[in-house]
Amino acid sequence: MSIEDNEFEELDNIVTLSDENGNEHEFEFLDLIEYKGKEYVVLIENDDNSDEVVILEYEENDEEESYVSVESEETLNAVFEIFKTKFADEFNFAD
Repeated sequence: MSIEDNEFEELDNIVTLSDENGNEHEFEFLDLIEYKGKEYVVLIENDDNSDEVVILEYEENDEEESYVSVESEETLNAVFEIFKTKFADEFNFAD
């Protein structure tokens, strides 16, 4: 899943996530997509050389937000297809 043009630079919604080693990474929030009763965030690493999106399941428990890895390839592809349809005029997508 990748975006050829880095036209997302105008967005200012930054999300900082920690990986399994405790390293922090900044991502730009691109969209929140509902699919089969769940919500998924579409993010892209906040880096000029980045062209791949990250899709995580969004959960909110007791007013605390969390992002969970999506294991299902089918779900990832479906959410990305929805994202591509919504933003076809804003991004150039590579297959």
